[in-house]
Amino acid sequence: MTTNLGKFTLELFPEKAPKTVEFFLYNAKHGFYEATIFHRVIDGFMIQGGGFTKAMEEKKTLTPAIQNESTSGLANERGTVAMARTQDPHSARVQFFINLKDNSFLNHRTSADPRGWGYTVFGKVVQGMDVVDKIAKVPTGNAGYYENVPTTPVVIQNVKIISEK
Repeated sequence: MTTNLGKFTLELFPEKAPKTVEFFLYNAKHGFYEATIFHRVIDGFMIQGGGFTKAMEEKKTLTPAIQNESTSGLANERGTVAMARTQDPHSARVQFFINLKDNSFLNHRTSADPRGWGYTVFGKVVQGMDVVDKIAKVPTGNAGYYENVPTTPVVIQNVKIISEK
């Protein structure tokens, strides 16, 4: 993934989160993430991106919502990438976040209650965590009713698939 602040490489886990990885790769192959931004940056927590343009307009998604795969046993640890979603556990589409620390409270706890579902981890940063940490340090503010938005956009320029198994 190339951003205007540098590159980082993700390893994806299709054996643990097959649908999530399939949808992420589909969107990457079709150029969906190009010119989207990291629109929510909270140092010491996570950086979130993949769904908004520099003008803070939500991009029309190419894929339907994904069934939550957070029961895989993968944890929201530093450097892992997970799907963002609404209160509905099965609402993830294209937005993702990278954990800046171990965020165990985002892990699956129970399927009996929507609040216990957690967030699907589907990969991890294997190279360029220094770039992720650099993104985490950018100044942020409010943009309309959105908080923690970088004052200078952090743009995803492209997502290149290196290899598929």
